[in-house]
Amino acid sequence: MLVQLQIENVAIIEKLNIALSEGFNVLTGETGAGKSIIIDSLNALLGSRISRELIRSGVEKATVQGLFSYSGSFQESSARPEHFGSAGSRANGSSSQDRVSSLSGLLESFGIPQEDQTVLISRTFTENGKNVCRVNGTMVTVGMLREIGQKLVDIHGQHDNQSLLRPETHIALLDLFSGEELLRMKMEYQKELEKLNGLRAKLKSLSGEGKERERTMDMLHFQINEIERAGLTAGEDQELERQSRILAHAEEIIAAFSNAYELIQGDDGENKSALDKLGLSLEAIQKIEELNPAYALIAAGLTETQEKLSDISREMRLVRDDMEYDPRLHKSIEERISSIQSLKRKYGETIDDVLGFLKNAKERLEEMEKSEELIKVINGDIESTEKSLHKKCAELNRLRCRAAKVLEAGISKELADLEMPKTQFTVSIISCPDEGFNQDGTDKVEFLFSSNPGEPVKPLSKIASGGEMSRVMLAVKSILADIDAVPTLVFDEIDAGVSGKAASKVGEKLKAVAGRHQVICITHHAQIASLADAHYLIRKKEQLGRTLTFVSRLEADARENEITRLLSGEHMTDAARTLARELLKNDRKAKKL
Repeated sequence: MLVQLQIENVAIIEKLNIALSEGFNVLTGETGAGKSIIIDSLNALLGSRISRELIRSGVEKATVQGLFSYSGSFQESSARPEHFGSAGSRANGSSSQDRVSSLSGLLESFGIPQEDQTVLISRTFTENGKNVCRVNGTMVTVGMLREIGQKLVDIHGQHDNQSLLRPETHIALLDLFSGEELLRMKMEYQKELEKLNGLRAKLKSLSGEGKERERTMDMLHFQINEIERAGLTAGEDQELERQSRILAHAEEIIAAFSNAYELIQGDDGENKSALDKLGLSLEAIQKIEELNPAYALIAAGLTETQEKLSDISREMRLVRDDMEYDPRLHKSIEERISSIQSLKRKYGETIDDVLGFLKNAKERLEEMEKSEELIKVINGDIESTEKSLHKKCAELNRLRCRAAKVLEAGISKELADLEMPKTQFTVSIISCPDEGFNQDGTDKVEFLFSSNPGEPVKPLSKIASGGEMSRVMLAVKSILADIDAVPTLVFDEIDAGVSGKAASKVGEKLKAVAGRHQVICITHHAQIASLADAHYLIRKKEQLGRTLTFVSRLEADARENEITRLLSGEHMTDAARTLARELLKNDRKAKKL
C-alpha cells in the first residue's frame, strides 16, 4: 500500500505531504484544486512519461517521493461471492504472499536492498529533461521504475497505468481465478515443459548439421591423437626447463666447481689449501684445549668443519668430473620443450590443462559416436513428452473455459449492479497449438467488452475512457479482488457521467474492494465520499500572488461540511446537511456491523 506521498514543485503544488491509510481513501475538492496533479505526480513516481510543464513555474526541478508497504496486511475476507463457485476457490492469504514474493524477487533481480517489506521510491525531474530515479536509495532506470510501479499501483481513469489493459495479464488472472486444480495442472505442465526444452537442447547439441558434425568429430580425432602422441606427464615441462638451463651453462658450472675445489684442496707450494690451513688451525688449538673446556669446544668445531669441508670438496670434484656438455642432448631437450609449448598454446596454459582438454575431448567424441543411438532415444522421449503436454494443454483449456463462464457471469452481474445492465463481457480463449508451447500452454486469453447491444465485443484497451471505462475496471477488480496482486488501486474521477443511484453502487463496490486492497479514489459524489475510511480535502488558495494546493484529512464536522458541499455546492442548505449526516451515519452503522 501507499503509506505516504510527498510532492514538491509540481504544477501548483509547492510542497504536499499526504499520509494515506489502509482501506478506502477518498480525495475531494473543487475543480482545479489539484486533485489530478496528485494523480499525475503518482504516475510520474511509477515511471510514466512526464512533461516539463509539470515543473512549477520559477523552479528548476520537481520531486515526487512515495513510501510503500507490501506486507499484505489487508483483512482477509471470510467469504467469497456465491457466483465464484469452485472456480474461484483459493487459500486465504495466498494473493498477499504471491504479491510479496513477486515484488521481492523483482527488487532482488535489480540489486535493490530490501528492509521491513517497504519500498521508498523517489523521482526528480528537471527542466532540461534529466531524471533521477531511486528505489530504496539505489539509482534505477525509468524502465525499472515502471516495472516496480506496476506491481505496486494500478491507476484507472484519465491517466491510465492499468494492468487489466495489457492482454498478457489476462491469462494469469484467469488462471488464478480458476482455482487450485488448474494451478496444480499448470505447475505439472511447466515442469514437463522444462523437461522438453532440456531434451530439445540435448538433441540440438548431438545432431546439429551433418557436415558440421563430421567436421567436429574430425577435429576431435586430430586433437586427441596430437596430445596422445606427445605422451605428456605432469611436471615434465618444469624438469626439462631445469635440465636445459644446466646444459646451457655447462662450461660456467665446470669452471666454478674447479675453482672452488682448488681453493679448498689445491696446494701450489707457496699457498696452502683451505683444508691445510684449517688443519694447522686445529693443531694449534688442540695444544691448549686442556687448559679450558671452551677451547676444547672450539677444537671440536674445527674438527667438524674440517670433515664437512672435506666431504663438500669431494662432492664438488664429482660434479666437476661428471659435468659434460652434450649438444645433441641439449637440442633434444629444447625440441621437447618447444613441442610442449605448442600444445599448451592450443589446449591450455599448463600440462594439467592439456591433459584435462584431452579427457573432455575423448568424452565428447564418445558421446558423438554414440549420438545416433542417443538421438533415437531422445526423439522418442520428445515425442512422448509432447503428447503428454498436448493432453495437459487440452485440460488447461477445459479448466479455463469452465472458469471463463463463471467469470463472465460474475462480471456481468457486477456491471448490472453498476447500472450497466446491457453490457457484454466475454473471455476470449483461443487455442494455438501450432504456435508451440509457452509457459501458459497453448491458449491465448483476452478480456473483451461491449457497452452497446448489437455491437461486437472489443478488447478492453479499445474501450473509450471515462466513467464507463472506470466502472468496467471496477467490476473486474471487484470480482478479482482476492487474486489481483497489485496492492493499491487508484480511481481518478470514477464517478464521471454516473448518476446518483449508480454512484451509490460504485461507492459500495469500492468499499468492498477496499477490504482486500488499498483504494484511493478522486470523486465528486457525496455517496462515494461518505463511505471512505479516510477522507482528504484538496483545496487551493492564493499566497503572495501564487496559487498553492493544500491537503488536509477531514474528521467530524469538517467532513460533514465537505459532504454537504458535494451535495449542494457552495450554497449549502439545511436539507443537504441533513442528508450528509444521514449518509455518514449509515456508513458508521455499516462499519459496526
